[in-house]
Formats: sequence, C-alpha cells, structure tokens
Amino acid sequence: MRVMAACIGVAFALSGVPARADVRIQYDPGGHLGAYSARLEQIRRSGERVIIDGPCMSACTLVLGMLPRGRVCATRNAVFGFHAAWYTDGSTRTPSSKATRFMLSHYPSQVRSWIAKRGGLTPRMLLMRGNELDAVVAPCEGVS
Repeated sequence: MRVMAACIGVAFALSGVPARADVRIQYDPGGHLGAYSARLEQIRRSGERVIIDGPCMSACTLVLGMLPRGRVCATRNAVFGFHAAWYTDGSTRTPSSKATRFMLSHYPSQVRSWIAKRGGLTPRMLLMRGNELDAVVAPCEGVS
C-alpha cells in the first residue's frame, strides 16, 4: 500500500504540473517598459512569487501594480526607484509623457499618492524604502 501511495505521489509530481518558483530581484536597473510588461505578465500567469531583495528601479517598479499584492514581498534590502519615463536614440534621452502615464496607471493608488506627495514623476529618482516600503509591500517571511 505504501509503495502504491509513493508511486501515485511520484506520478502526480511528474504530471506536468509546474512547480512554483520564486523570482528574486537583487539588482534591477529597469529598462524598456514593453519588455517589463511582457515579463511581468508571464510571471503573473505562472503563479510565481517575486522577492525584492535589492534595488528595483524604473520599469522594474511595475511589479507593484502588475502582480497581485500577495505575490510580491520585500526584504530589508529592497529599494524602489521611480522616475519619469523616457526613450533614447542611444545618445539623447527624450521624456515620454505617454510612457510615464502608462507607469502611473499601473501603480496601486497608495504608490501613486506617495509619488504625488513628492512632486510626481520627474527625471529625478524618488527612492522608496524602509517604513514607506513596508506600507506598500509585504515583508518576505522565511526568505534567506
């Protein structure tokens, strides 16, 4: 009977049910909004949890609004960096109000309020950490 139960357990484990994994962000400087949106949508569908364990800057911050709140946690090392979006031709940065509006529209209201109290999204980086971050993202439990 134990052998049969073990066989059933192994069969279930190998049945193609994907194992949930954690995505750990230890340093992410950001990048192209389209690429981040696509990757975060993939993570959302996969059921993976995201652990923020260091700087999460620029487009990386979309994790706050594109994933369910219960699937994002932050360690004491976490820092979020927000700024206005831009596009570049390789040598010049040009502000993009459309991309900036896209980012703001994906943040939870609590994050939008925090940004507004600091003057909105501009080229200057706004850093969220510590108690301010704790109010927005759950602490990671049992993560080393």
